[in-house]
Amino acid sequence: MSATEFLRVSDLHAFYGESHVLHGMDFTVRRGECISLLGRNGAGRTTTLRAILGLTGRRTGSIMLNGREVIDMPSHRIARLGVGYCPEERGIYASLSCEENLLLPPQVGSGGMSLDELYEIFPNLKERRNSQGTRLSGGEQQMLAMARILRTGAKLLLLDEVSEGLAPVIVQKLGEVIRMLKQRDYTIILVEQNFRFAAPLADRMFIVEHGQVMEEIAQHEISEKQHLLQEYLGV
Repeated sequence: MSATEFLRVSDLHAFYGESHVLHGMDFTVRRGECISLLGRNGAGRTTTLRAILGLTGRRTGSIMLNGREVIDMPSHRIARLGVGYCPEERGIYASLSCEENLLLPPQVGSGGMSLDELYEIFPNLKERRNSQGTRLSGGEQQMLAMARILRTGAKLLLLDEVSEGLAPVIVQKLGEVIRMLKQRDYTIILVEQNFRFAAPLADRMFIVEHGQVMEEIAQHEISEKQHLLQEYLGV
């Protein structure tokens, strides 16, 4: 393992019941790197995030997390190795206040952000800290979902469609937060439909189709590989 490699996914297959969704996913993520999994709906990108955490059915292959094989570990143990998952549906508890939602997840590692730090990054949440979870706007709920995993001390962040359906000003704010997290040495996997959001943030992009990585595009190759983005994504 190279000194900087944080995650290595090799020949990963995943199933939901009888459905075979991932057909040999292969990619690596270096420590402090942001990568994006791009692809059409149904390509297997969300399933890849869920499989890393053991939230699918049967999995085969290898998932090396910081040098440890986690393919056979239960989800709670994988999370305790420092993995934070921000699902597309956000999972905000309606009956709890914003701050109660924020304090709910257990700490999985040292170095989690304090409430004060999180409120500095997301001032909207400080203003709404006593509001019920479902009274928050979509953008505020997305900020809360991200802030919640930053409190836990997780160092690998799995972010699923965080920009979807949000106002441009909120999307811009989330982009700034992801840049700041990269500077703080967080390792990030973005699953995104919004290529224009992902492209400036991701060091490398992996195009996923039929549960496999079809192409890898580095940040500096975007213009010369535009034809691939067009072919697979219609971008």
